[in-house]
Amino acid sequence: MPKGLVIKVMPANCERVFDLIHDYDRRLDWDSLLSEAYLEPPFIRAEKGAVSLCRGRPILGSIGVRTIYITFDPCKVAAVKMINRPPFFESFAASIRHIAISENESKVEYRFSFLARPAILRPILHPLMQLLFNWETRKRLKALSHYLHLEK
Repeated sequence: MPKGLVIKVMPANCERVFDLIHDYDRRLDWDSLLSEAYLEPPFIRAEKGAVSLCRGRPILGSIGVRTIYITFDPCKVAAVKMINRPPFFESFAASIRHIAISENESKVEYRFSFLARPAILRPILHPLMQLLFNWETRKRLKALSHYLHLEK
């Protein structure tokens, strides 16, 4: 199963970064990957058990991934796992861990794992998808950092 880790220092404390990442009313303000992001009813805020839908940009096929929060510990860590079966994905999971550096700086560790489908194409899909995930995650975290910097 392909895995990845992307680490980025943020120009804000853990609380501010955590809150912004999981604020679906503001998600599209900074998230460079998504064209749509929301929590499904009855959830109005991210929390353990909440279900979200995040849809990628059209250039990436507008794939919609439904996830459920399996861990939600504010200012520390949140983790999700995919609960639908969009094209090319057998499974997907991710976590975001927040580590304090100083009063105005923190580190984000984004870990992901996935399994592609169909199985017969995994030797081709896994390296391509892993490369794309790493690149997109770096891009997203850079956009988040830039947004936080402008928000100061």
